[in-house]
Amino acid sequence: MVFLSYLINGISLGSVYAIIALGYTMVYGIAKMLNFAHGDVIMVGAYISFCVTQYLGLPAFLSVLAAMVVCTVLGIVIERLAYKPLRSAPKLAVLITAIGMSYLLQNAALLIWSSNPKSFSSVVNLGSVRLFDGRLLISDEPIVTVLCCIVIMVALTLFTSRTRMGKAMRAVSEDQGAAQLMGVDVNLTISVTFAIGSALAAIAGVLLCSAYPVLQPTTGSMPGIKAFTAAVFGGIGSIPGAMLGGILLGIIEIFGKAYISTELGDAIVFLVLIIMLLVKPTGLLGKKISEKV
Repeated sequence: MVFLSYLINGISLGSVYAIIALGYTMVYGIAKMLNFAHGDVIMVGAYISFCVTQYLGLPAFLSVLAAMVVCTVLGIVIERLAYKPLRSAPKLAVLITAIGMSYLLQNAALLIWSSNPKSFSSVVNLGSVRLFDGRLLISDEPIVTVLCCIVIMVALTLFTSRTRMGKAMRAVSEDQGAAQLMGVDVNLTISVTFAIGSALAAIAGVLLCSAYPVLQPTTGSMPGIKAFTAAVFGGIGSIPGAMLGGILLGIIEIFGKAYISTELGDAIVFLVLIIMLLVKPTGLLGKKISEKV
Protein backbone atom coordinates (compact mmCIF):
# COMPACT_ATOMS: atom_id res chain seq x y z
CA MET A 1 0.00 0.00 0.00
CA VAL A 2 2.89 2.35 0.72
CA PHE A 3 4.25 1.76 -2.78
CA LEU A 4 0.86 2.57 -4.34
CA SER A 5 0.57 5.67 -2.20
CA TYR A 6 3.97 6.89 -3.43
CA LEU A 7 3.01 6.06 -7.00
CA ILE A 8 -0.23 8.07 -6.76
CA ASN A 9 1.60 11.03 -5.24
CA GLY A 10 4.20 10.81 -8.00
CA ILE A 11 1.58 10.79 -10.74
CA SER A 12 -0.19 13.73 -9.08
CA LEU A 13 2.99 15.79 -8.80
CA GLY A 14 4.00 14.76 -12.30
CA SER A 15 0.64 15.91 -13.64
CA VAL A 16 1.33 19.41 -12.28
CA TYR A 17 4.76 19.34 -13.92
CA ALA A 18 3.09 18.15 -17.13
CA ILE A 19 0.61 21.06 -17.19
CA ILE A 20 3.47 23.54 -16.68
CA ALA A 21 5.61 21.72 -19.25
CA LEU A 22 2.80 22.00 -21.81
CA GLY A 23 3.15 25.79 -21.58
CA TYR A 24 6.92 25.56 -22.03
CA THR A 25 6.70 23.16 -24.95
CA MET A 26 4.05 25.19 -26.79
CA VAL A 27 6.02 28.44 -26.56
CA TYR A 28 9.27 26.79 -27.57
CA GLY A 29 7.71 24.66 -30.28
CA ILE A 30 5.98 27.61 -31.95
CA ALA A 31 8.00 30.73 -31.06
CA LYS A 32 11.35 28.93 -30.54
CA MET A 33 11.78 30.81 -27.24
CA LEU A 34 12.54 29.56 -23.73
CA ASN A 35 10.22 31.53 -21.47
CA PHE A 36 11.96 31.22 -18.11
CA ALA A 37 9.42 33.64 -16.62
CA HIS A 38 6.82 30.89 -16.98
CA GLY A 39 7.46 29.62 -13.45
CA ASP A 40 6.73 33.07 -12.03
CA VAL A 41 3.44 33.25 -13.93
CA ILE A 42 2.54 30.13 -11.92
CA MET A 43 3.19 32.10 -8.74
CA VAL A 44 1.07 35.04 -9.93
CA GLY A 45 -1.84 32.71 -10.72
CA ALA A 46 -1.67 31.18 -7.25
CA TYR A 47 -1.62 34.62 -5.61
CA ILE A 48 -4.61 35.81 -7.66
CA SER A 49 -6.58 32.72 -6.63
CA PHE A 50 -5.56 33.30 -3.00
CA CYS A 51 -6.70 36.96 -3.08
CA VAL A 52 -10.04 36.15 -4.72
CA THR A 53 -10.93 33.52 -2.12
CA GLN A 54 -9.42 35.12 1.00
CA TYR A 55 -10.04 38.83 0.45
CA LEU A 56 -13.11 38.84 -1.78
CA GLY A 57 -14.70 35.69 -0.36
CA LEU A 58 -15.66 34.32 -3.79
CA PRO A 59 -16.03 30.59 -4.60
CA ALA A 60 -12.99 28.54 -5.53
CA PHE A 61 -13.95 28.02 -9.18
CA LEU A 62 -14.22 31.79 -9.68
CA SER A 63 -10.75 32.21 -8.20
CA VAL A 64 -9.39 29.74 -10.76
CA LEU A 65 -11.10 31.63 -13.60
CA ALA A 66 -9.77 34.94 -12.28
CA ALA A 67 -6.25 33.50 -12.09
CA MET A 68 -6.52 32.24 -15.68
CA VAL A 69 -7.74 35.61 -16.96
CA VAL A 70 -5.04 37.60 -15.17
CA CYS A 71 -2.26 35.21 -16.22
CA THR A 72 -3.51 35.16 -19.81
CA VAL A 73 -3.32 38.95 -19.99
CA LEU A 74 0.06 38.87 -18.23
CA GLY A 75 1.40 36.34 -20.75
CA ILE A 76 0.32 38.52 -23.67
CA VAL A 77 1.86 41.63 -22.08
CA ILE A 78 5.14 39.82 -21.41
CA GLU A 79 5.31 38.60 -24.99
CA ARG A 80 4.54 42.01 -26.49
CA LEU A 81 6.87 44.02 -24.25
CA ALA A 82 9.77 41.66 -23.63
CA TYR A 83 9.94 39.07 -26.40
CA LYS A 84 8.39 40.55 -29.54
CA PRO A 85 11.09 43.25 -29.95
CA LEU A 86 13.70 40.49 -29.76
CA ARG A 87 12.07 38.20 -32.33
CA SER A 88 15.10 38.43 -34.65
CA ALA A 89 17.72 38.99 -31.93
CA PRO A 90 20.32 36.37 -30.91
CA LYS A 91 18.96 33.61 -28.68
CA LEU A 92 21.23 34.71 -25.82
CA ALA A 93 19.49 38.11 -25.71
CA VAL A 94 16.08 36.42 -25.45
CA LEU A 95 17.38 34.11 -22.70
CA ILE A 96 18.74 37.03 -20.66
CA THR A 97 15.48 38.94 -21.11
CA ALA A 98 13.49 35.91 -19.90
CA ILE A 99 15.63 35.65 -16.76
CA GLY A 100 15.22 39.39 -16.18
CA MET A 101 11.44 39.11 -16.55
CA SER A 102 11.47 36.28 -14.02
CA TYR A 103 13.26 38.45 -11.45
CA LEU A 104 10.91 41.35 -12.23
CA LEU A 105 7.83 39.25 -11.46
CA GLN A 106 9.36 37.85 -8.27
CA ASN A 107 10.28 41.27 -6.93
CA ALA A 108 6.90 42.72 -7.92
CA ALA A 109 5.28 39.92 -5.91
CA LEU A 110 7.54 40.77 -2.96
CA LEU A 111 6.38 44.39 -3.08
CA ILE A 112 2.69 43.51 -3.42
CA TRP A 113 2.34 40.46 -1.16
CA SER A 114 5.57 40.60 0.93
CA SER A 115 7.88 37.64 1.57
CA ASN A 116 5.77 36.16 4.37
CA PRO A 117 4.47 32.69 3.48
CA LYS A 118 0.69 32.51 3.14
CA SER A 119 -1.51 29.53 3.87
CA PHE A 120 -3.30 28.54 0.67
CA SER A 121 -6.71 26.92 1.03
CA SER A 122 -7.31 24.06 -1.38
CA VAL A 123 -9.77 24.79 -4.18
CA VAL A 124 -10.64 21.08 -4.33
CA ASN A 125 -13.20 19.81 -1.81
CA LEU A 126 -14.63 16.60 -3.21
CA GLY A 127 -13.75 14.20 -0.42
CA SER A 128 -11.30 11.32 -0.31
CA VAL A 129 -11.54 7.86 -1.86
CA ARG A 130 -10.72 4.74 0.18
CA LEU A 131 -9.60 1.55 -1.54
CA PHE A 132 -8.63 -1.95 -0.36
CA ASP A 133 -10.89 -1.83 2.71
CA GLY A 134 -9.63 1.60 3.68
CA ARG A 135 -5.93 0.69 3.63
CA LEU A 136 -5.28 3.07 0.72
CA LEU A 137 -6.54 6.64 1.03
CA ILE A 138 -6.53 8.84 -2.07
CA SER A 139 -7.28 12.50 -1.42
CA ASP A 140 -9.22 14.61 -3.88
CA GLU A 141 -6.26 16.75 -5.03
CA PRO A 142 -4.41 13.94 -6.89
CA ILE A 143 -7.60 12.80 -8.60
CA VAL A 144 -8.52 16.29 -9.81
CA THR A 145 -4.93 17.06 -10.82
CA VAL A 146 -4.60 13.94 -12.98
CA LEU A 147 -8.01 14.49 -14.59
CA CYS A 148 -7.15 18.13 -15.34
CA CYS A 149 -3.87 17.05 -16.93
CA ILE A 150 -5.58 14.50 -19.17
CA VAL A 151 -8.35 16.91 -20.20
CA ILE A 152 -5.86 19.69 -20.97
CA MET A 153 -3.62 17.43 -23.06
CA VAL A 154 -6.55 16.07 -25.08
CA ALA A 155 -7.98 19.58 -25.56
CA LEU A 156 -4.62 20.95 -26.72
CA THR A 157 -4.11 18.04 -29.10
CA LEU A 158 -7.55 18.58 -30.65
CA PHE A 159 -7.03 22.36 -30.71
CA THR A 160 -3.72 22.16 -32.58
CA SER A 161 -4.98 19.55 -35.06
CA ARG A 162 -8.57 20.61 -35.73
CA THR A 163 -8.90 24.40 -35.37
CA ARG A 164 -7.78 27.15 -37.72
CA MET A 165 -5.59 28.78 -35.05
CA GLY A 166 -4.10 25.41 -34.15
CA LYS A 167 -3.12 24.79 -37.76
CA ALA A 168 -1.64 28.30 -37.88
CA MET A 169 0.44 27.43 -34.81
CA ARG A 170 1.77 24.31 -36.48
CA ALA A 171 2.60 26.30 -39.62
CA VAL A 172 4.47 28.93 -37.61
CA SER A 173 6.29 26.16 -35.78
CA GLU A 174 7.50 24.70 -39.08
CA ASP A 175 8.56 27.95 -40.77
CA GLN A 176 7.55 31.45 -39.66
CA GLY A 177 8.53 33.07 -42.96
CA ALA A 178 6.61 30.59 -45.12
CA ALA A 179 3.59 30.80 -42.80
CA GLN A 180 3.55 34.60 -43.10
CA LEU A 181 3.72 34.36 -46.90
CA MET A 182 0.69 32.06 -46.79
CA GLY A 183 -1.33 34.68 -44.89
CA VAL A 184 -0.82 33.51 -41.31
CA ASP A 185 -0.67 36.33 -38.75
CA VAL A 186 2.54 35.28 -36.99
CA ASN A 187 2.34 37.95 -34.27
CA LEU A 188 -1.23 36.98 -33.34
CA THR A 189 -0.36 33.28 -33.38
CA ILE A 190 2.58 33.72 -31.03
CA SER A 191 0.51 35.94 -28.71
CA VAL A 192 -2.22 33.28 -28.54
CA THR A 193 0.45 30.70 -27.76
CA PHE A 194 1.73 32.75 -24.83
CA ALA A 195 -1.85 33.33 -23.67
CA ILE A 196 -2.64 29.60 -23.64
CA GLY A 197 0.64 28.75 -21.91
CA SER A 198 0.04 31.40 -19.23
CA ALA A 199 -3.53 30.19 -18.62
CA LEU A 200 -2.15 26.67 -18.11
CA ALA A 201 0.42 28.11 -15.69
CA ALA A 202 -2.43 29.63 -13.64
CA ILE A 203 -4.18 26.25 -13.41
CA ALA A 204 -0.93 24.56 -12.44
CA GLY A 205 -0.24 27.19 -9.77
CA VAL A 206 -3.64 26.67 -8.15
CA LEU A 207 -3.31 22.86 -8.24
CA LEU A 208 0.25 23.00 -6.91
CA CYS A 209 -0.69 25.21 -3.96
CA SER A 210 -3.75 23.08 -3.27
CA ALA A 211 -1.46 20.09 -2.78
CA TYR A 212 1.37 22.02 -1.07
CA PRO A 213 -0.48 24.87 0.69
CA VAL A 214 2.36 27.34 1.30
CA LEU A 215 2.43 30.37 -0.99
CA GLN A 216 5.32 32.82 -1.39
CA PRO A 217 6.98 34.76 -4.26
CA THR A 218 9.41 31.92 -5.00
CA THR A 219 6.63 29.30 -5.18
CA GLY A 220 6.87 28.78 -8.94
CA SER A 221 10.64 28.89 -9.37
CA MET A 222 11.61 25.28 -8.62
CA PRO A 223 8.44 23.70 -10.11
CA GLY A 224 9.03 25.82 -13.21
CA ILE A 225 12.60 24.56 -13.58
CA LYS A 226 11.49 20.96 -13.00
CA ALA A 227 8.70 21.36 -15.54
CA PHE A 228 11.22 22.64 -18.07
CA THR A 229 13.28 19.54 -17.28
CA ALA A 230 10.14 17.46 -17.88
CA ALA A 231 9.56 19.16 -21.23
CA VAL A 232 13.13 18.37 -22.33
CA PHE A 233 12.85 14.84 -20.91
CA GLY A 234 9.68 14.13 -22.87
CA GLY A 235 10.77 15.97 -26.01
CA ILE A 236 10.35 19.73 -26.03
CA GLY A 237 7.88 20.77 -28.70
CA SER A 238 5.80 17.61 -28.27
CA ILE A 239 2.49 17.87 -26.38
CA PRO A 240 2.30 14.13 -25.52
CA GLY A 241 6.01 14.29 -24.68
CA ALA A 242 5.43 17.08 -22.16
CA MET A 243 2.76 15.03 -20.41
CA LEU A 244 4.83 11.83 -20.43
CA GLY A 245 7.96 13.64 -19.24
CA GLY A 246 6.09 15.44 -16.46
CA ILE A 247 4.46 12.32 -15.06
CA LEU A 248 7.65 10.25 -15.23
CA LEU A 249 9.65 13.02 -13.58
CA GLY A 250 7.09 13.33 -10.77
CA ILE A 251 7.24 9.58 -10.14
CA ILE A 252 11.06 9.62 -10.18
CA GLU A 253 11.15 12.52 -7.72
CA ILE A 254 8.72 10.97 -5.23
CA PHE A 255 10.37 7.52 -5.32
CA GLY A 256 13.82 9.10 -5.14
CA LYS A 257 12.88 11.00 -2.00
CA ALA A 258 11.13 7.98 -0.50
CA TYR A 259 13.69 5.25 -1.18
CA ILE A 260 17.01 7.04 -1.71
CA SER A 261 17.23 10.39 0.09
CA THR A 262 14.92 13.29 0.80
CA GLU A 263 17.80 15.74 0.43
CA LEU A 264 18.88 14.28 -2.92
CA GLY A 265 15.38 14.22 -4.44
CA ASP A 266 15.92 17.34 -6.57
CA ALA A 267 19.41 16.24 -7.57
CA ILE A 268 18.02 12.94 -8.86
CA VAL A 269 15.56 14.84 -11.09
CA PHE A 270 18.32 16.87 -12.72
CA LEU A 271 20.54 13.80 -13.00
CA VAL A 272 17.80 12.24 -15.10
CA LEU A 273 17.92 15.30 -17.38
CA ILE A 274 21.70 15.00 -17.80
CA ILE A 275 21.45 11.31 -18.65
CA MET A 276 18.65 11.97 -21.14
CA LEU A 277 20.64 14.73 -22.88
CA LEU A 278 23.61 12.37 -23.17
CA VAL A 279 21.64 9.35 -24.38
CA LYS A 280 18.77 10.91 -26.38
CA PRO A 281 19.07 14.72 -26.71
CA THR A 282 15.69 15.03 -28.48
CA GLY A 283 13.81 13.52 -25.50
CA LEU A 284 11.54 10.50 -25.32
CA LEU A 285 9.05 11.61 -27.98
CA GLY A 286 11.06 14.37 -29.63
CA LYS A 287 11.98 14.23 -33.30
CA LYS A 288 15.38 14.95 -34.77
CA ILE A 289 15.20 17.86 -37.19
CA SER A 290 17.69 18.13 -40.04
CA GLU A 291 18.61 21.60 -41.19
CA LYS A 292 20.18 22.56 -44.51
CA VAL A 293 23.22 24.81 -44.29
